Amino acid sequence: MASSGKIPYASTFAIFTERAFEQIRNGIARAGLNVHICGSHGGIHTGSDGSSAQSIEDLGIYRTIPNMTVIHPCDDLSAEELTVLTKDLDTPSYMRTVRNKVPRVYTTEEASNLEIGKGSVIRRGSDVAIIACGIMVGIANEASKILESEGISAFVVDMHTLKPLDNELLSELGIGGLGSAVSEWSSEECPLPIEKIGVKDIFGESGESHELLEKMGMLEGNIVEAAKKVLRRKKI
Repeated sequence: MASSGKIPYASTFAIFTERAFEQIRNGIARAGLNVHICGSHGGIHTGSDGSSAQSIEDLGIYRTIPNMTVIHPCDDLSAEELTVLTKDLDTPSYMRTVRNKVPRVYTTEEASNLEIGKGSVIRRGSDVAIIACGIMVGIANEASKILESEGISAFVVDMHTLKPLDNELLSELGIGGLGSAVSEWSSEECPLPIEKIGVKDIFGESGESHELLEKMGMLEGNIVEAAKKVLRRKKI
């Protein structure tokens, strides 16, 4: 279909897209075809389905494919807007969406201003920057409010596009799933202290979403402590 001028969209659970990695790599990306894949039920938000259904590695896998745009929206409005924008890409894309309901980060008007490849500033600050994607954007925003109450001003960025990464915004901030992408940028462009919040080198397991986020150390308090740790390292 793509080779005939159509723009195909395909969707399945994120974990099932991994079965088709070789076909996506060779049949779509190497050929430069304009095909867009959505992996739903991504990350540990599928907690009640157990570890076999949790695609923790999908974002990292698709970042390795040349010319592959990789997107992870944070709410329904941004998911809708970013999906519409993919039709104007000249390259294939992979988008991860989640299963459960999440708080809206954007209004309809705010979502209409999103651009693929451009990070979205949710909150401005001067002491530390929190860069997040997906469900972690809302959690990061709440963490910034806790930090503010303790006298720490936090920048919050929704880095919905992991590839291509918004290098211009990262340079402006002075910092560089996402954690690996940002660390790569920082090591080459602007070495600075970075603390990553995310799933460590383990498989997921059965449990409610909040329970798993707590166990993985991915809640507001964990972000607050990571921000403080960065500031302590920055002062050394």
